[in-house]
Amino acid sequence: MRIARIIGTVVSTQKDERLKGKKLLVVKPISPDGKDLDGYVVAVDTVGAGFHEKVLIVGGSSARMAEGNKDCPVDTAIVGVIDNIEFTKAE
Repeated sequence: MRIARIIGTVVSTQKDERLKGKKLLVVKPISPDGKDLDGYVVAVDTVGAGFHEKVLIVGGSSARMAEGNKDCPVDTAIVGVIDNIEFTKAE
């Protein structure tokens, strides 16, 4: 799993039949402390995430295992909305 932030949406009127009805969002990978990392990814939203929310994303075969993505041409899926990230100091 990776951490990302939702930064936009993708509208596609012509797409694979198996993607019809799925919400496509542009996500920006971020570090655990919220700093932007390189790149952007289009992900299928499986949890009803919203703009600027921090989310958990999965890729590859894990994305196709997410709810509603079985046998879909999906490489990245949003599988969780992050409420809080907490760090503890190693002793």
